[in-house]
This record gives sequence, structure tokens and C-alpha cells, in this order.
Amino acid sequence: MFTLIFVYLCLLCCNLHAETKCIPKTSEFKMKGDYLLGGLFGIHHVNATLHQNIPEAIICSREINNSTSLLPNVTLGYEIFDHCSDTKNFPGIFSLMSVDGSVQPWKESANFSKVIAVVGTGTSTTTMTVAPLFMMDLVPMVRLFGASSSVFSRKQNFPSFLRTVHPNKYFIEIIWKFLEKFKWTWVAFLYIDDDYGRDGLDLFVKKIKDTEICLAFTHGLKEDTDYPKLIKQMEALRINVTIVFTTKWTAERLIMSAIQQNVTNKVWIAVDAWSLHKELPKERGIRNIGTVLGIAEPKIKIPGFDDFVFSFKAQNQCGNPEQDPFCNQMCNCSSLSAEDIITADPSFNFPVYSAVYAVAHALHAVLQCGAGSCNKSIKVYPHMVLEELTKSKFTLLNQTVHFDDNGDPKFGPYAIVFWNESGDAEEIGSYTFHPEHNFDINKSKIHWHGDKEPESFCSKECPDGFMKKQEGVHKCCFSCTICPKGTYLNTTDPYNCIECEDKEWSAKGSTTCNIRQLEYVQFSDPTAIVIMIGTVILLAFIVAISVLFALNYNTPVVRSAGGPMCFLILGCLGLCSISVFFFFGEPSVAFCVLRYFPFLLFYTVCVACLFARSFQIICIFKISPNFPNISRIWTKYNIHWIFISAAFLLQAILLVIRFSLDPPKQYKDKFYFDRIILGCELNKFVDDSLISFILISVLIFLSFCFSYAGKDLPKNYNEAKAITFCMLLLILIWVTFATFATIVHGKDIDVSNAVATLSSLYSLLLVYFLPRCYIILFKPEKNTEQYFQDLIQSYTRSYSQ
Repeated sequence: MFTLIFVYLCLLCCNLHAETKCIPKTSEFKMKGDYLLGGLFGIHHVNATLHQNIPEAIICSREINNSTSLLPNVTLGYEIFDHCSDTKNFPGIFSLMSVDGSVQPWKESANFSKVIAVVGTGTSTTTMTVAPLFMMDLVPMVRLFGASSSVFSRKQNFPSFLRTVHPNKYFIEIIWKFLEKFKWTWVAFLYIDDDYGRDGLDLFVKKIKDTEICLAFTHGLKEDTDYPKLIKQMEALRINVTIVFTTKWTAERLIMSAIQQNVTNKVWIAVDAWSLHKELPKERGIRNIGTVLGIAEPKIKIPGFDDFVFSFKAQNQCGNPEQDPFCNQMCNCSSLSAEDIITADPSFNFPVYSAVYAVAHALHAVLQCGAGSCNKSIKVYPHMVLEELTKSKFTLLNQTVHFDDNGDPKFGPYAIVFWNESGDAEEIGSYTFHPEHNFDINKSKIHWHGDKEPESFCSKECPDGFMKKQEGVHKCCFSCTICPKGTYLNTTDPYNCIECEDKEWSAKGSTTCNIRQLEYVQFSDPTAIVIMIGTVILLAFIVAISVLFALNYNTPVVRSAGGPMCFLILGCLGLCSISVFFFFGEPSVAFCVLRYFPFLLFYTVCVACLFARSFQIICIFKISPNFPNISRIWTKYNIHWIFISAAFLLQAILLVIRFSLDPPKQYKDKFYFDRIILGCELNKFVDDSLISFILISVLIFLSFCFSYAGKDLPKNYNEAKAITFCMLLLILIWVTFATFATIVHGKDIDVSNAVATLSSLYSLLLVYFLPRCYIILFKPEKNTEQYFQDLIQSYTRSYSQ
């Protein structure tokens, strides 16, 4: 590959040379010109002091120098050095910097009189070593490949550094797109242990932060790396995708070791340093290790390149050259054919081509070149070329060449390649950077080993509605737990089930919450309609009985039932029935108040009347014979009306205070997860209104006691039996409701409360008043003074005996 770089560069400044001759020994490539372009290329890789396969120099004529539109009448010369070894870098560099063999870095007039820019070097590490020497005088240094570390984008450290290949952050962006597209979350990252590789690792770690991708394994590759051990470690971790961010020769060792270790069905992601390797895709057993996907510079054909190479190989080559101690370019390259050079690695064509053209266009602008001539009187300094370089924008082979503020290219896509079964790097997609980033890949062109797209994960993704519970240090290793009802799993946070809001609900394993329906007993509900009809019938009964009693007011049956007290009881029953209607419809403060206030207040009056009536009956029949004064005082001072009024006033005061300070409010019963039942705060209301309920309970209990004591009274005067049965029925109704309310939820409580209220009203009406109505309507002979007098006399005789 490095052999080609020199050939590419010569193409830019050379035409075919008609003369064939033997080339003299020299340690550098040179061509004189008005302005010099320096070149530092790693033409071969040297780790020690021995050098092999060092290409031989050739003599070139001019191409740019022949142009009438670019730098007319200006000769662009060059000096190229083989920058092949970290330990042998500086002789060539100092040769570029020197004037007549002397380096004077602080004497402006002496240094860099004609070297206007430098193209090179090959790797991030060597560039970091060399670049500061050129940066201090702002000599433009244009990199073609290799030096893709992100550190060179920092203008405060490398102010005159530019490059025609994209920095590592773009490689990492493409790799991340690979992982995202194929849903690979469990990966290894192998990198060459130098500035280039470590920069790639740092960028990758930052890129996958806060994503679903986990870096399961990472290792820096060195000369002494134990590859079999390394591969076993990755196999133990069940890693199926490996990113190989390294150089060509390091990748060769890794892949060959993988073949030898019988690695199968893996995915290897190659960077451009080795993605277009010519020999590896044809190695025996390469198909077994899995699928190789790579990123490469696009193959842009340079016009005239093939002809140039064939002409170059036709020249006589000097044999048996002597090795120069400083990476001499002299060697016997007869073993390389023109086809070998042309097909070796065409991905570096355009970066070299565009770099030299960028310098030429910048110099063209500095010299104020116009139609057919340039202003050679202008003294050119490197910083002047740098300024124009940063502003340059020109079209070259259908590519618009220009740089961003960091000196990085704003042109050129990357090709996505796949090592197919024929041993070729087949292009299957591309990644474009400008004007916007676009990743395009044709998955149908990829033939996976085993005909199945590989998966790479630590733990299989949880089903919808299951949250992840991390196990160990990697977020990709987890167990799955279903989200309970009332919670959901948001895609932005797969590790926590989020509770639904109060107005929402969800079933187990939900990914969203649903709005709860508000539910209450509506007026149109069939149950509500039946209860309201029953209430209307009750009111009709009350009106009918009131009319009947009014028409028969002076009869013994009406007087024995209480006379005017009957109308008070009937009126209070009618007022109590108002409460029933407010158990339906959406509960509000007013509805909640009207559910209980009328019933408690007026039902207290009803019970108080029954208590007074039962006491009055006992007083007449059982207390008067022994204590006549008590009966006289009770009748004379109308104690029963005083008692009823007192009970009414006491209950009214208690209820007004209770409802004024803290009226019962709307209550939302969330017992059912999919709906909210609207009701009134019954439990809180009962607790806070305990005295009111105690008052009614005491009256019911006393009424029951006094009425039970008069169970043996005359039949037609036996209101006591009716009151006893009525009180017993009331107790049974409300005990049943209290029990039912503890085992049901939602609107059933409101329905049962309405039924209990209506039942208690019916019990009093039917048990106490209906027998009297029957006698009035159907047994008029029993509704006479004589009949009642006979019963009383008979009872008095039997009681005295």
C-alpha cells in the first residue's frame, strides 16, 4: 500500500517521460521548482534498523506545472522522504526545514524560503512527533491517511494542520450506526495500542454512553500480544461482534489467529486501514470465522493513473542498490507488476490527489494568479498558504473540496464493504457526511455465514412491559420482571416501572396507562329508576294516608295512632324521602349534604314521635293505675311535644354544625383499577357525625324498650306491637346495610344506601300506618267508641286481677 503513495503523488506532478534510463542512487525524491511541496510518507513499515522492499525513485515531468489555468508559469517542485520509522523520522524532516544544511527556527528570512506546505505523515503517533516542528511557523501540514486522531482537530494545538480524510469521530459514528442497525449490543473493541487506537477507544466509549450498547471487552494490540489467549477470552464472554480499530499488519495477525483458533460465526468490523486488504479475504478458512464488514475510502478513479503506472514499470530499474542508513528509497522493485500497483489499494487515490491540489489552489490564490500568469513578486510565506487553504473550495473529480474550521474535510463519503465469498471487498452501502449525515446499506447483499443474521447480546431483550434488572457491571446483562398493574414501562427508562397517575390505570405488563373512567350511579341507571319509582310510590302512599287520616281524624283509630302526631310523622317521612333522589347523579358537596341532612333530621323527628307515642301508651295503661300524677303531668304539660321538639332542635344543631364545618365531599373510590367510582365520604361522615347517629340509635332503642313493654295491650290499642316491630325492622335494615357496606365497593354502596333509606321509610309507613288504614277502610265496625271502650274495660279488669 505504501509503495503506491509515492506513485500517486508523482502522478500529480508528472507526465509520461519519454526517455528510459537508469535512475541514480539518492536518498530522497526531488524535483526543483519555484515553490517546494514537502512529502513525508511511510513507504514501508520498519520496526527495527533493517529495511526491506524500499521503493526506488523515478524521475517525473510535470502535470500541474503544465496547467494553463492552475499556477500558470509557476513551477511546483517537491522533496519526498520515506517516513518509515519512529526512530528514523528526523533526518528527512530536518532536511525539509533546513536551508543549505542549517536549521534556524527563529530566523524568518532564512527558514522555509520555498517549502510552502508539507504532505504527510502516516500515523497519529508519528504525526504528533513531527507536527509541532511545522506548527510553530504555521507551515500547512496536510494529512492524507492514518492521522485521524481527534486531537488534530484542536486548532490551539495544531493551528496549521489539515487533512483530506475524516477524523476518527466519523469512523466511530459509522461503527455505531452498524451496531444500531443490526441491534448488536454486546461487542468487543480491539485497537492498536498507540495514539490512533486509544483515541478511537475513547471516542467509542463516549459514543455508546447512555445507549443500549455495552463494551463487553477491550484490549490494546501490541507486538507481543497473545492472540490465542485474547480470542479465548472473547469466546468465554460470548461476544459475536468485534470492532478491530487497528492497522493492516496488526489486523493480519488477529485474523490469522482467529482462523487458527477455529473461531466461527462472528462479525468483524474493519476500519479503512485494513478493510480493503487484498490477501486476507482470500485466506483459506476466512469464511469460517464469520462475516467481515468494513469502512473504506471510496474508490475514485484518477484519470491517467493506469497509463502512468504502466509507463513507470517500463523504465529500466537499477539493480543491487545499496541500503541507505536513513530509510533510503533505493531498492529493486522489479517484483512488483503494474497490475499489482493498480489493484493494490485504490482507496488512497483521492486523498493524495485532493491534498496536493488543495495546496496548489491555495498557492494560486496567494500569488493572485489570473489569466495565464501569476504575481511571482509576492513573497510567499507558509502562513499565507495556510490562510488560503482554510478558505479553499474547488471541484475535483465531481467532489467539492473544502475544509471546516478544524481543518477536517467537508467532502467525500465513505464506502461500506463486505468481504464476499469471492474474496473481494464488495461495496454494499455508503455513509455521506455533507450536507447531512446519511447511512445507507443494502442488507440483502450481505451473505452471513450460516445464512442467518448474527445476534450479539448479553441478555435477550425483555418483552414489552417487562423491566430490566441489571445483573453485574454491564447494563446489557439483566433479568426481566413484569411490571405490576398500575404501572407501565416507558421506552426511555427500561429499568423502572413507572406508576400511573391517579386518573390512569394499567394491567400487568403494560407500556402505557389508560385513562380511568369516572363511574357513578346515574339517573338513567335501571337500578336508580326502580328506586326512584319506589320513592314516588312512597310519597303517593304518604299523601293517600294523610288524606285518609284527615277524613277520619275524629275516629278512635286515628286518635289512638297519635292524632296530630300522625300527620307530623307522615310529613317527616315525606321530607326524608327527598334524600333518596340525591344518591344518584355525579356526587357534589350539595348532593352529599342532601343525601344525609334531610333524612337524619326528619327521621329523628319520626323516631322521637314513636318514642313519645310508645311512652304515652305505657303511661296510660300501665303507669297511670299506680302513678296517676305522672300521667296527668305528661298530658297537662304536653311533655311529648316538648320531647319531640327538643330532639328535633338538638339534632338540627348537631347537623348544622357538622355540615357547616366540614360537609361531606366527593370521594374517589379506586378499588377497581380500571375506573374511579365517585361517591361521598361516607366513612368520614359517619365518624364525624357519631353524636347524631347515637341520638337516633338511643331513640330507637328506647322506643323498642317501651313498645316491647306494651306488647300485651288491647289489640286495637296495640300500637306498641307495631312500634316494636317497626324498630326491630329498622335495626335489621341498618345492620344489614352496615355489613354490606364493608364488603362492597363503588357505586354499589350508594345503591345499597338508597335502598336502606327507602326501606326504613317503608317499614315505618307500612308497619305503623297500614294496619290503621285497613281498619278504617275494611273494618269500620272496629273504628267505634263503644268497641274501644269495651276493649279498655276488659283489659282493666284483667290487669287488676
